[in-house]
Amino acid sequence: MSDDVSPVLTVAADGDVRIVTLNRPDRLNGVSEALHRRLSEVWRELAEDTKARAVVLTGAGRAFSAGGDFDHLRRHHHDPELRERSIRLDRTIQTEMIRFPLPVVAAVNGPAVGLGCSLALGCDLVLMAEDGYLADPHVSVGLVAGDGGVTLWPLLTSLLRVKEYLFTGDRIPAATAVELGLANRVVPTADLMHEALALAHRLAAQPAEALRATKAALAAVVEQVARGGMEAALLAERSTMTSPDHIRIIDELASRAHRRPPVPEED
Repeated sequence: MSDDVSPVLTVAADGDVRIVTLNRPDRLNGVSEALHRRLSEVWRELAEDTKARAVVLTGAGRAFSAGGDFDHLRRHHHDPELRERSIRLDRTIQTEMIRFPLPVVAAVNGPAVGLGCSLALGCDLVLMAEDGYLADPHVSVGLVAGDGGVTLWPLLTSLLRVKEYLFTGDRIPAATAVELGLANRVVPTADLMHEALALAHRLAAQPAEALRATKAALAAVVEQVARGGMEAALLAERSTMTSPDHIRIIDELASRAHRRPPVPEED
């Protein structure tokens, strides 16, 4: 597999481990239409990589992913075809990650927000940098949490805590995420990739057939529990993409963001 699959998402090999990197550091790895599409494609490509045994998912620069790119979100307000396409991509990303046969370790190197949070929690194991945090602000920006919050969170922590954080959009610091069962452990920021790769290589060394079959059995449980909630949330999210609240909030946030100086790319 090529090390540079696309400018917005890269795949590199470290022996039998593949490192998938969200690669829009100047936009805090916000999800553009191109990145959204690549996230729906990469899991099947990796599943067909016969030399791969495990995957690490991370973000370039100082964020894992800030969630939806404002310009991309605003286009949904006036483009029904884009709305339909985005919901299909969200469904594909969730389904492909659940069914993906190899173990995936999330290396959450900074903020993981919205879809970024869902991507992290869709992995099998989650390591978080000390200064990383999770947040799903869908409701706070006038959307239904359709791209993973409703699907995944109730399987990982209590329904009361799910409601608290989805309803408010509050940030969940790394240590709190571990306490809630949304992450496995906190790692010093400088050691994050080393620890994630070490864990991925340990998983890659496990008996492959037994590991894959165990993951597939767990995936069957997840799909059975999550299917109804996923569809209901996705359809509701599509409807709220044109709600007055969502349009107003995103326009305000985008205007503020465009007034700020650009975030410099890291060397």
